[in-house]
Amino acid sequence: MRTLLHGLITLLLVLSVHTALAEPDRELVYRLKASVVKVHVITQSGGHGVGTGVVVAKDMIATNCHVLANSNGISISKFGESISPVALVADWAHDACLLKFQYLELAPVKLASAASLHYGDEVFSIGFPGGPPKPQTIAGKVRALYPFDGSTMVRSDAAFIMGSSGSPTFNQAGELVSLSTFKSPGKQAYFYSIPVEWVQALMQQDRTSSPAPDATPFWDLPPQARPFWMQVVQPYQNSDWPALEAIARGWLQQQPASAEAYFYLASALHGQGQLAQAQQAYQQALALQPAHIDAWTGLAILARQLNQTALLADAQAHIRQLDPQAYADLEQRLQETH
Repeated sequence: MRTLLHGLITLLLVLSVHTALAEPDRELVYRLKASVVKVHVITQSGGHGVGTGVVVAKDMIATNCHVLANSNGISISKFGESISPVALVADWAHDACLLKFQYLELAPVKLASAASLHYGDEVFSIGFPGGPPKPQTIAGKVRALYPFDGSTMVRSDAAFIMGSSGSPTFNQAGELVSLSTFKSPGKQAYFYSIPVEWVQALMQQDRTSSPAPDATPFWDLPPQARPFWMQVVQPYQNSDWPALEAIARGWLQQQPASAEAYFYLASALHGQGQLAQAQQAYQQALALQPAHIDAWTGLAILARQLNQTALLADAQAHIRQLDPQAYADLEQRLQETH
């Protein structure tokens, strides 16, 4: 059972990075790149750090606070010019920062909202992963949405590395929905971005901040103090089913209508051989979030185990409709384990 579920998790992680994507419109990307800047900081030890920022309003650039933390100097570069901000507005706990400038001749992007996203929506980010001279574009799909602190955290498979922090993530219309912020540890990382709503809240504030943090970002708190959707990742990927079950049940106590909590509970029960209970949890996740591709995939694997041909066919049909590439990967996996 552990081997089978390890294979299932491997499949789900593969699906998260190998889904078929439509390339964003080139002309749209070209226009948006003009509003994306490289952020430079001088560290307290005299070193040089980089991140990404995006123009969100006249003379305002949004980025992640951890890019700027404890710096001795901040500037942005664009079109060969270096410009320093005149003020900083920070929400350190949410890792959202706003740099204010004078006479910044860069056009702002259009703002949407993270709450407008749906599972499976195609998105793309523009940033400076690894610090290249020109911004790079990475496409992906929304893999999960988490209600958090009055807004919506976004997990997508638009991967990023150092230098990408603060990269704007856009919907297919080219509207800003979130900022690429942090990832989970390990090779099969999950990639998270904070909602643009937190940036919009900063745009209404006049109180300036210093580069000295006044709070720890939520994603860097001690493990037990982090959101449940962060706590589940390691036990899930390590197939530590009892630990995963305990976290998922605690999550459901606080958020009884969370499709994600039901998915991880289903995975934990599935891994421990409690197939009937796992089936119920998968189906509860899907009742709450019908486009949850991972829950459909888990249910398909379980249906094959139980020889429930009608359930398997139903799961396959939904996966094929939601994501043809995910369906092809699932079919290959089912053939290998038949």
